[in-house]
Amino acid sequence: MKRTLLTISLCVLLLIAKAQERSLTLEAKRNDNKSIDFNFIKTDPGTYTVVVKFASLSNAMDPGSSFTANDYNGRLFNLTPSNKEQGVGYGSYTTFYIRGKLNPKYNPGLIYLLPYKNEAKVQVAESGFLGAAYFGKTAPEDWKSYRFYTAEQDTVTAIRKGLVVEVKDLYEAGGEDVSYTSRTNELIIEHPDGTLATYKGFKKGSFAVKVGQTVFPGTSLGLNSKYDRNGKYNVSIMITYLKSVDVDKTDNSSTKSKSYYGFITPHFMTADNADEVLVAQKVYMAGSTAEVVQKEMTKRELKLLSKPKK
Repeated sequence: MKRTLLTISLCVLLLIAKAQERSLTLEAKRNDNKSIDFNFIKTDPGTYTVVVKFASLSNAMDPGSSFTANDYNGRLFNLTPSNKEQGVGYGSYTTFYIRGKLNPKYNPGLIYLLPYKNEAKVQVAESGFLGAAYFGKTAPEDWKSYRFYTAEQDTVTAIRKGLVVEVKDLYEAGGEDVSYTSRTNELIIEHPDGTLATYKGFKKGSFAVKVGQTVFPGTSLGLNSKYDRNGKYNVSIMITYLKSVDVDKTDNSSTKSKSYYGFITPHFMTADNADEVLVAQKVYMAGSTAEVVQKEMTKRELKLLSKPKK
């Protein structure tokens, strides 16, 4: 089996799409004490990094340029007047936002589960970088994405605890006569440490989770599908983190890909090994332990888990 192409848009294209959808908006509110609150409203509970740049600002300290927006709404930052007798003045400002917490602290050796139920046999392939195949770009140095194949259609399960922050359920299977399609159903899960897992390739209408739901290792997410020439059922997964919001240094003429995200090479538990970096073309059997499933659960979640089912 040759290396397959990951059905993913470039990060820049993803950013443009998000901007068009207006996933996040800002509102400025002047307070009685002459300070100004900049509040955000967004369409999902995930984390966004927001960059705000003022053309001019008077009677207030520069609040910085990047801010973290959690949940559906809240205060992003406040401008407090330096001279309490006068108001804050500012001209126009520009905003840029992107999914993820900037430079989150994560454990590169953390153990994930394979994305299928225990004892499922899974063949692994590494997905190539779309930009290299279609746009003449070189892949990011840390590029890593896997595709997980099963002989029959199977339920895809969460590889780690996290919050479902995006679900796209729009397309029928892409067909077996194509090597690349962007028309895939997907979901994004934000992990407790701020990393993001993007799962692509679900059967339309099969999602078992919704935005705002917390999932745990082994939670059913939906059914895999066939969507390329290989003709096998599969789902692709990549784990990323937001590493840059420097939009000023983008060079569209360069063959080197500009990525706002870093890519993580995850360690997986299999039925035969508690800590394994997957090898392309190899077949693994899914396995798990209570320790891996429960390691990121809160005390309340563990308590609920221990209660007998009625």
